[in-house]
Amino acid sequence: MLDQEKTLELIKKAKNGDEDAKTIIFEENSPLIKSLIKRFLHKGVEYDDLYQIGTIGLLKAINNFDEKFNVKFSTYVVPMVIGEIKRFMRDDGAIKVSRTIKTFNLKIKKYIDEFNKQNFRKPTPNEIAKHFDIDESEVMFIMDSAIMPISIYTPFEDDSKSLLLIDRLNPDNSHEEMIDNLLLKETLKSLDKRDKKIILLRFFRDKTQSEIAKVLGVSQVQVSRLENKVLEKIRDKLSLM
Repeated sequence: MLDQEKTLELIKKAKNGDEDAKTIIFEENSPLIKSLIKRFLHKGVEYDDLYQIGTIGLLKAINNFDEKFNVKFSTYVVPMVIGEIKRFMRDDGAIKVSRTIKTFNLKIKKYIDEFNKQNFRKPTPNEIAKHFDIDESEVMFIMDSAIMPISIYTPFEDDSKSLLLIDRLNPDNSHEEMIDNLLLKETLKSLDKRDKKIILLRFFRDKTQSEIAKVLGVSQVQVSRLENKVLEKIRDKLSLM
């Protein structure tokens, strides 16, 4: 594996048209691209196509990288590759969900309706998992597959004004810096269960603070405070990337 100094030297040569330097960078980062595209498999795009799109992201990373970013080149490559793949999927059409998952999701919805009628409440993910004899994580995956992905540029209402999710994560609104070193999914993984639930419900399930308060059994004011603390944690983590 190349060290940062050698990598910077190769990037400089590649920018000046050195094809051999570019080839070495591609070979060194090929395993990274392959690991990143795994999360997009079985979503309507062939593996070879995903890899080619990933290499386009890598090429853009080479052309745009600056050592002043104060991050490793591989760290910079990650959001560039993922962003390129997501742009392709967005422009090429909605992410496709397999028929098997769609069918299973309909079965889960039917079970939820029946359970709700009998028990006057919705079943928990654990209760759904036990009914279908599958893992709780599979239940969440199948149910989430029916929800269209929400961009960090999606507007949402925050009581008194309309904002973008990225505005909440980055109050200075420097979108280019956010694109350079943001891998939101990896950041969210480091949050504890309650904080992750707040972010999931607020920004990915489009729930209001009042609705989240009912789920957590706290007041809307407490949710507002907790949300601000979680967003502060995320900003702090992103500043270290």
